[in-house]
Amino acid sequence: MTSRSLRITSATQGRLRRLNLVTSLPPLIVVAVVLVTIDTHAWWHVLILVPGVVAALVSFERWTANDLARVVKPCLLVAGAVWPLGALVSGSPSSWWAMSSVASLALPRLPRWRGLAVAGVLAYIAAVGSLRLLIEPDDTLLPYVILPTGLSAVVFALSFAGERFYDVVQELEQSKEREAELAVIRERVRFAGDLHDIQGHTLHVVKLKAALAGKLVHADPDRAAAELREIHALVGDTIEKTKELAYAQRRLNLSAELENAKNLFEAAGIRARITREAEVDSRASELLGQVLRETTTNILRHAQATEVRVTLTAEGITIANDGARGDVLPELRGLSVLRRRLADEGGELTVAQKDGQFVTAAAYNPTARP
Repeated sequence: MTSRSLRITSATQGRLRRLNLVTSLPPLIVVAVVLVTIDTHAWWHVLILVPGVVAALVSFERWTANDLARVVKPCLLVAGAVWPLGALVSGSPSSWWAMSSVASLALPRLPRWRGLAVAGVLAYIAAVGSLRLLIEPDDTLLPYVILPTGLSAVVFALSFAGERFYDVVQELEQSKEREAELAVIRERVRFAGDLHDIQGHTLHVVKLKAALAGKLVHADPDRAAAELREIHALVGDTIEKTKELAYAQRRLNLSAELENAKNLFEAAGIRARITREAEVDSRASELLGQVLRETTTNILRHAQATEVRVTLTAEGITIANDGARGDVLPELRGLSVLRRRLADEGGELTVAQKDGQFVTAAAYNPTARP
């Protein structure tokens, strides 16, 4: 017979083990002592009954440790032998108790055929009790057949119901594991997004400046050298920002992002007009800074823009640019992620494209956070 074990953490298993040992083991010992005392009519009766008690207590102790499978077979054999010896040799009507106790712990953990196993154990208990009728026909049906079989059925039913509690514990443990895995995945996605924000638009500007320097290296060496110095500065700044991100020290600052976006646009030959009508709080500054950075990267990568207008108000930020291709919105995965972030914080991000204009608008209202 094989039995399944609960898939729970060692910490939870330890707490359940202590709880069961403290609340259930003392009553179990008391019941065992009382039954042995009642059924013992000669000293050698103890030799028959005590092994069953030991088998039941060992099974329970291993069950609390989630290690019943290792001892269940010998314990069942011992308890199964005690019942016929007690019923037919020593005349102990309560000797079925050990068999019922061990089986009630083992049967709910079976991977399959549990109903058939319950029926088999009940049939065995009833069959052994019925043999007592051959020895002592009078007044033995109730104590040796009806009570052992009926009470065992009740014990099995309660044990199956109690096992549902441990299934719930296992489901909760698995839910905690999934939550932890999702938290790790969300953090990795956030890190990847931030890394994309830091390096994506800078690399595009470096590409443009490198191409420009290549064209000017002979026609205007001084201008080419200036472009190369700017490339060097941009790469150095990106390295520092990446280090800050890796060590969780980076916090977006909207003012710095506005200035950085303006410099990047101008470096790419795009006119940038920034209007600041109001200031926003630190949380809004970080979220709106992410929107501005992602939009800047998209403009540099996907649009043939000649002009960008950035407007910051108390309600949020709007970035509008020309040079959009067609009237069909492109797939912008970075903005989709930011839309979900803003929605989680009570904000809203919308994009629109028409007549060559692309508008990204982010509204942030912390009081509306769900």
